[in-house]
Amino acid sequence: IVGFRRHGHNEIDEPSFTQPLMYKRIKKHPDVLQVYVQKLLKEGRVKQDEADEFKERALNAFNTALERAKSPDYRPPPTAWFGTQWKGYRTKFELGKNHDTGVSRSILQAIGLRISEVPQGFNVHKKLIRVLKDKRVSVCETGKSIDWATAEALAFGSLLREGTHVRLSGQDVERGTFSHRHAVLHDQTNETKFIPLNNISPDQAVFSIHNSNLSEYGVLGFELGYSMENPNSLVCWEAQFGDFANTCQVIIDQFISSGEQKWLKGTGLTMLLPHGFEGQGPEHSSARVERYLQLCDDDPDFIPPMEETGVKQIQDINMQVVIPSTPANYFHVLRRQVRRDFRKPLICINPKSLLRHPLCISSLNEFENGQLFQRVISEAKPEALVPDAQIRRVVFCTGRVYYDLLKYREEKQIKDVAIVRVEQIAPFPYDLVAKESARYPVAAVFWSQEEPQNQGAWSYVQPRICTALKNVNGKEATFVGRPASAAPATGNPSIHAAELEKLLSDTFDPKYKKETWQWKLSELLAKGAKH
Repeated sequence: IVGFRRHGHNEIDEPSFTQPLMYKRIKKHPDVLQVYVQKLLKEGRVKQDEADEFKERALNAFNTALERAKSPDYRPPPTAWFGTQWKGYRTKFELGKNHDTGVSRSILQAIGLRISEVPQGFNVHKKLIRVLKDKRVSVCETGKSIDWATAEALAFGSLLREGTHVRLSGQDVERGTFSHRHAVLHDQTNETKFIPLNNISPDQAVFSIHNSNLSEYGVLGFELGYSMENPNSLVCWEAQFGDFANTCQVIIDQFISSGEQKWLKGTGLTMLLPHGFEGQGPEHSSARVERYLQLCDDDPDFIPPMEETGVKQIQDINMQVVIPSTPANYFHVLRRQVRRDFRKPLICINPKSLLRHPLCISSLNEFENGQLFQRVISEAKPEALVPDAQIRRVVFCTGRVYYDLLKYREEKQIKDVAIVRVEQIAPFPYDLVAKESARYPVAAVFWSQEEPQNQGAWSYVQPRICTALKNVNGKEATFVGRPASAAPATGNPSIHAAELEKLLSDTFDPKYKKETWQWKLSELLAKGAKH
């Protein structure tokens, strides 16, 4: 196939400036319609008057649509937003609703049993015997210590049991980049495969999981198209590390973040992006949260109409950005993505070290009926602190840094600083942030993050915290975190440790004052050698 542009780059271009001979030939060449009509006439498929009628009918339809679109009162009908497979889904002009994301204990335990079993005679890797046993014990016996991977399996399994197709692709997703998922088991003697999630119940939907090649751009583009054609499915793409999504930025910018506004095309695609500053260097630390938040189209100076479920706020924004810090909240946000009558892209910033963190666990009752995704998680241990009226500082944070802050507070026996987790960054939970600040009347408001100041959520949350508190107490947030940086993270373990220590001490320091961070590498290396 040889393609060409009849008018050059666009209709007002003059391509003969640079390609005069080629465009002399192009001007003499019949257009595609003429070539096709002549082919049909030659084959006797149509007559000339029929071809002319088809052309006139098409031009009339185009001109009629153009005139309608010019009308100031024109609003696209729902059928213009979505294809026929989207029947029943609401557009942003029709208020939708979330359905219950909790699941009964009996069903959760039934799923827990199935995801921890292998067929008779299947030779599972000896290290995975303990992993499968732990899943069964946590869900079916104790109802405690449910980890991230188990929560994800419960979310997928419950959706499959309800008839919802679940699809997950990305590099190493079958095992999980951090060897935590093990969704596909391999027999150690003959290499046959077994997928527990495809053996939940006889009438379940299909679970599709595929390790992809090293082409994030191509794979994410495919999954985007799949999600647009299958709105009834949970379609997820997971980056090996969140950083690696930068090679598919075109798909994110041109389609995921803006496709609904430009082309009236919806998608419920979910992007799972591992993120966390844990000393792995500049290429394996940051999912670039700031980029997705910058693409969100909500107004930072205006508090939208708020209702308990936050449905209208989500429908009005172009995409959601969440950073869940507990397995249960991750479970609910995955189910929420499809248990509602509208669709929006979901950017889910997932952890790495928290996958096995002893404190990053949930109890089974947090997954049950009546529970839902928590946009904000209040202070988890108020009984260990002074009364609310005596709290001197309330620290808002998001993601894994919460566990560093909690550990530091307990080690230093600090009792007058409350820690609040913002789990849904966009759309911003104005109502709950205002409620948390009002709870501590004399407390200064801080935002603590592990990312540099010019990265992470700070640039997004700063004006929104100000807006949320403007008519409550007029307070503004103080930033604590790494200083602005061109690279996301240091590659030196000693500097990483020093930065983390500085971040934690500054967050709780009663006399905190922002200053330039300066490190002498020789001193840090000597300090590291002593430890």
